[in-house]
Amino acid sequence: MMGQLIQELPRFFTYYNLIFLAQAVGTTIALSAIGCLFGLLFGCLISVVRLTEKPWLAPLRWIALLFTEFFRRVPFLVTLMLIFFVFQLSGANLPLFVVASLSVTLIASAFLAEIIRAGLLSIHHNQWDAATAMNFSLLQSIRYVVLPQAWKMILPPSFGFFVMFIKDTALASQIGVIELTYAGKVLNNKGFSAILVFGTILILYFAVSYPLSRFGHYLEKRLAPSRH
Repeated sequence: MMGQLIQELPRFFTYYNLIFLAQAVGTTIALSAIGCLFGLLFGCLISVVRLTEKPWLAPLRWIALLFTEFFRRVPFLVTLMLIFFVFQLSGANLPLFVVASLSVTLIASAFLAEIIRAGLLSIHHNQWDAATAMNFSLLQSIRYVVLPQAWKMILPPSFGFFVMFIKDTALASQIGVIELTYAGKVLNNKGFSAILVFGTILILYFAVSYPLSRFGHYLEKRLAPSRH
């Protein structure tokens, strides 16, 4: 087996195969970045909506609650297929990358909304009361009093989610998005050994996610002393 793998190496690591893998890595990173960045943005908005107390905002609170509970419990693959077939039935001729980006944004928004909300609620209620006593609005309380303390609780689990999310984008291959897993299938179908192909894919996933994991670990260690 080792002899066969060694013989395949020159044919596998050709210029065009390396370009193909590089483009697949770029797609994986792009999907992850879109999901995490927009998920963080919409997650902040959803978490703030759920913290409101005004009666006239009750419908928005229910919508935010249903959104987070639904997309946190439905598997990513089911969400991806649902959105894909909705666009197919509607006749909208959107690129597959756009469909996958929308799917990852919905999933990331739901999970990050709960992470952010839990971080905000981890701050002692006396801090909230102090902000209210100073006649701060909810947004002012979060911006000037709560968030500067809560981000230390929010960042470490967020980075843990980001690392997990990079791996979950592999499911986008099920609708034909050419990311790392899809590229591995294509190269395997060309006759290259599965061990060589998916071993390379494994190393590339590791190369993408490990630096992010180490950065999150660094932040967690750096911020841990300030929690006590």
